Amino acid sequence: MLPTTAPPASFINRCIHQLRLFFIALQFFTRLPIPRWVGFDPDWLRHAVRYFPAVGIVVGSVTASVYILSIWIWPQAIAVLLSTIAGIYLTGAIHEDGFADTCDGLGGGNTPERIMEIMKDSRIGVYGVIGVSLMLALKCVVLSSMPTPAVAIALLIAHPLSRLPSTVLIWRLSYAKAEGKAKPLAQHMSTLEFCIAMITALLPVIAACLTGWFSWQAIVAGGIAIAVAALWLAGIFVRRIGGYTGDCLGALQQVAEVVFYLGLLAVILH
Repeated sequence: MLPTTAPPASFINRCIHQLRLFFIALQFFTRLPIPRWVGFDPDWLRHAVRYFPAVGIVVGSVTASVYILSIWIWPQAIAVLLSTIAGIYLTGAIHEDGFADTCDGLGGGNTPERIMEIMKDSRIGVYGVIGVSLMLALKCVVLSSMPTPAVAIALLIAHPLSRLPSTVLIWRLSYAKAEGKAKPLAQHMSTLEFCIAMITALLPVIAACLTGWFSWQAIVAGGIAIAVAALWLAGIFVRRIGGYTGDCLGALQQVAEVVFYLGLLAVILH
């Protein structure tokens, strides 16, 4: 019998560190508690963004589970609404808040300074109220229009995939504010870190294609919709404020999620 060789301690330590970074990202983007042994170092936060899509897998799993449990009892529209509520509660509405603030800032500001001043204001304005209400309504209507079994798979794919464009902004654009809650996450993202985020986001997509839950045409349509929306919004952010803020990251995630559902539904219906 050949003797077994234990993995080097340095390899184990690197794996533990990656797990720490995932938990740091989970703590930042959700309400979920993390183990005490994780600890905290400010430097870890800027590296944790590589696991932003991995947090999406957790959120997608929870929302899909709530939908599956609810659909046994109530009509599809109610199940979709309950799964949406679960996702908002789990994340503390961090992305919806960013979307509302971005609507207020871009809708009410004429200069970069004024836009960011409005976005920083904790009060929500008419643009934010109308924007987030219509966005949530569209999300629920589109999901309710899908075949019943497809909704859970769509949630599992959309949550990690819709977080990928936000990591692209961090990777390629400049943070527009001198300070902000998201700045520790946004100071630097290496190409390797972005590749980790991309692979994580694509894992549910690959699984869905291999299992045949969605056709590749539907996935491609959703992916194209995300790419177009991301390019459009990135252009607006650069033109209006010279980069992005944490609110912009949340807004892009919300838009990417909704347009992905729209792309899927367009192919499913035709």
